[in-house]
Amino acid sequence: MATVFVLASFSSASAQFQLMKLPYATDALEPVISKQTVELHHGKHLAGYVKKLNKLIQGTPFASVSDVRMIAKYATGSIADNAGQLLNHNLYFEQFSPKGGGMPQGKLGERITAQWGSFEAFQKEFKQAAMGVFGSGWAWLSSDEKGNLSIVTEANGNNPVRRGLTPLMGIDLWEHAYYLDYTNDRGKHLDEVWRIIDWQVVELRYQL
Repeated sequence: MATVFVLASFSSASAQFQLMKLPYATDALEPVISKQTVELHHGKHLAGYVKKLNKLIQGTPFASVSDVRMIAKYATGSIADNAGQLLNHNLYFEQFSPKGGGMPQGKLGERITAQWGSFEAFQKEFKQAAMGVFGSGWAWLSSDEKGNLSIVTEANGNNPVRRGLTPLMGIDLWEHAYYLDYTNDRGKHLDEVWRIIDWQVVELRYQL
């Protein structure tokens, strides 16, 4: 089971990763995520990971690897940190839409209901897991090769690919993702972010 990733963020001509283009305007996710936060998060933080990763992979076996999944999965140290954050953020920004929200449909929706009993029960467990992350990290809805779903949390810039899982939906728990809009209220941010999840994108990641 594969995942929909932003592979166009790699330029074969320059053998360097590039900053992904957002599929919406920087103010499109308001009021859930403000324009200021999107511009800071995408234009500064993610751009910084791209720049650092390109510098770090020079002269290494990863210099010619175009799939950031492979670097995030097999690299170590600073290369793994920055590749993980590039992968995390590409998935993160792709999964949002100003027309998002609602409930997952199709096979994904059926599987969530089968495993958690209801979408609301899944949301509750996801929030509990995310609130339990100490410091910076991520909360993910992931799937294994058999399509079984799980909620996993990762510290810092780690991604579920390192566990052999497919990341379907991830919420950034670093403070730069929500502090300007929600100060230190991570819980409120987690409650609001469901309104912009594009479940069609997440469903595609589950099907492929």
